[in-house]
Amino acid sequence: MASSIIELVNVSKDFNGAEALKNINLYIRQNEFLTLLGPSGCGKTTMLRIIGGFEQPSSGDVLFEGKSIISVPPYKRKVNTVFQRYALFPHMNVFDNVAFGLTIKHMDKKSIRQKVGKMLQLVNLDGFGKRSIDSLSGGQQQRVAIARALVNEPEVLLLDEPLAALDLKLRKDMQIELKNMQQTLGITFIYVTHDQEEALTMSDTIVVMKDGLIQQIGTPEDIYNEPKNTFVANFIGESNIIDGIMHKDYLVSFSERNFQCVDKGFANDELVDVVIRPEDIKIVPQDQGMLVGTVKSVTFKGVHYEMMVDSNEFTWKVHSTLMEPTGTNVGLKILPNDIHIMKKVMAQ
Repeated sequence: MASSIIELVNVSKDFNGAEALKNINLYIRQNEFLTLLGPSGCGKTTMLRIIGGFEQPSSGDVLFEGKSIISVPPYKRKVNTVFQRYALFPHMNVFDNVAFGLTIKHMDKKSIRQKVGKMLQLVNLDGFGKRSIDSLSGGQQQRVAIARALVNEPEVLLLDEPLAALDLKLRKDMQIELKNMQQTLGITFIYVTHDQEEALTMSDTIVVMKDGLIQQIGTPEDIYNEPKNTFVANFIGESNIIDGIMHKDYLVSFSERNFQCVDKGFANDELVDVVIRPEDIKIVPQDQGMLVGTVKSVTFKGVHYEMMVDSNEFTWKVHSTLMEPTGTNVGLKILPNDIHIMKKVMAQ
């Protein structure tokens, strides 16, 4: 396992009495693509700004390679930032924008040309050096901003929702390109987004946040398949969440029948939340179903149909490439591996 390059130790941040971060502990490994994911106001951008030195924590410490950097100003930290608004210089061409950081370091012109040329190749803007910023598309401007940050050879690149202004197709293309850049360069990327698909596509590790607290840390597969609570289950993808009773290890009941599952470690007859993803429910003939229901609505989603099926006073969301018309009585089949059991969080 790679060693950690950044650690947040008991970090809290208070803005005029409002807690943006609440005692955060997190380590970020070298060469890792880590994504801070959550809704607006969850604290993810505040955390990024603290790592970058643009905000000071109200309490706690930030370590870089084991040493505190709380008192180190942003320009002396071994990190660079790409903001949602790219903050490019409109009076400079592409080359001069990318070269800006090297120029103020008084690097010799030959080295600057070599470094900028290499970086423009990396971001697929070879030959764009003399173009004006205003002549570029949004996606091209975003690449310039990334090149300008990377040319300074930071050990960590911070990215604050850099794809938010792009259209859907370009955003998806850039997700793949950013991941490829990170793997090619072998540096740590810390990425902020509220877009679940972005996080699942690019990340080695996802940190899910809500109300200034970390809800779950894990790989994209862990976060999606094994959510720790109902917030994570609902925020990452779509879920059916239904009340259940865990009678014993590997046996749960919901919708008025028992189901085999793969979970254990709960008390006998413990009340639980049962999570089943829409794509994991199979529509079958009524006589083959574990549950029976009626299709109440059908929506075409491009790659699949989304059907809402009423069964035993619960409405199941089902995703399938095969469509059953509204009003059809169907069976629902759910396999043990597709049932995830969570501890029930009782209201305070």
